[in-house]
Amino acid sequence: MNNNRLGCLTGTGVIAALITFFALVGVAFASGGEMFSSGDLNTQQGEELNGVTSHAQIKECGACHVPFWGQEEMADRCIQCHTEIAAQMLTVAELHGIITHQSPALACRDCHPEHRGETASLTELGKNEFPHDALGYSLEGHQQNLDGTPFECADCHADDITTFASDSCLTCHREVDLVYTQLHLLEFGADCLVCHDGIDTYGDDFDHNRFSFPLQGKHVGLPCSQCHLNARSISDMQLTLQDCYSCHHSDDPHEFAYGAECQACHSPEGWTPATFDHNLSAFKLDGAHANVECESCHKNGVYQGTPKECVACHAEPDEHRGQFGTDCAACHSTSAWEPASYNGPHTFPMNHEGAEGKCATCHPNSLTTYTCYGCHEHNPSRIAEEHREEGISDFENCVECHADGREHDD
Repeated sequence: MNNNRLGCLTGTGVIAALITFFALVGVAFASGGEMFSSGDLNTQQGEELNGVTSHAQIKECGACHVPFWGQEEMADRCIQCHTEIAAQMLTVAELHGIITHQSPALACRDCHPEHRGETASLTELGKNEFPHDALGYSLEGHQQNLDGTPFECADCHADDITTFASDSCLTCHREVDLVYTQLHLLEFGADCLVCHDGIDTYGDDFDHNRFSFPLQGKHVGLPCSQCHLNARSISDMQLTLQDCYSCHHSDDPHEFAYGAECQACHSPEGWTPATFDHNLSAFKLDGAHANVECESCHKNGVYQGTPKECVACHAEPDEHRGQFGTDCAACHSTSAWEPASYNGPHTFPMNHEGAEGKCATCHPNSLTTYTCYGCHEHNPSRIAEEHREEGISDFENCVECHADGREHDD
């Protein structure tokens, strides 16, 4: 009876095992490693990287797979070809930089599996959480479909997570409110993402009063498109003119007679009642002007260009007989026509004996001319004789020598 218990550890067994091992290695080598592959590589074409345009063209397993005894990781092999991704991973503002920063334990293959067939997607998140908020669109408002089922990536990205199905917004929101969605589409276009970020920064929760044009009075509740005409993006909305006339020029019954500063008379509470503070203009209303009707000065509804001179409204009275010119303000004030007093420069004493402030005493014909022959028993012949005796031949301009009204200097 043979009591040898070595079994496969006999010389024959060891030799058989070695022959089997080398046979398997030979077959694996001859097949290019296919017997160890979990599936065909993807044929998706892209730009040429390290001599290939798709993973399917890679023939050496070692181009992607690292030996178990080394320190290198598979992700290191990935970024040797995908250098643009390597650059992104170093920048926290880029997609892969955000992912690396938020989930440093994630490896490339956790989101980009291979060997699933020639046409399978190369991006599959699985249970990995994608940093959607950091890329400008939050999923806060998109947790469930209308039927209560959770949103899936494919609901917005269809078969390719790297692209956004542009009609996905309209497909869902037409089911929520068809009329509003169609109207919104006509007013603002179909590129929803240029305005919407998932948390309604520019939607129902938008607070216009935090910006330079607060909504007050009649402006409250107006549809956005009424002021933001043909706006197709946030930048278009920010370029909307904020002056009243840009929106209301077609409502102007004044036909621009009052200019474009509507707010000078009107407020957002309504076109009427309208008020105008004339004292903010170049012609302040004081005295008797304060209660005059607008139409008294602004004939035929014309406001701009109305003359400011007194004589434009106040024709020269008959008693002046054209003597005093058109500078009414030289004697009159806005308080009343009378009493009138000359307020301009006057070199000759106005309290001169005989005149005593009465203009006509010295200016019987015109304020621009004067005479001294109206008093003091002045006789032209005697005055002429006296001056010639003194050797003075030019004696018509009396004040030239008698500036203070006296006959001789002291």
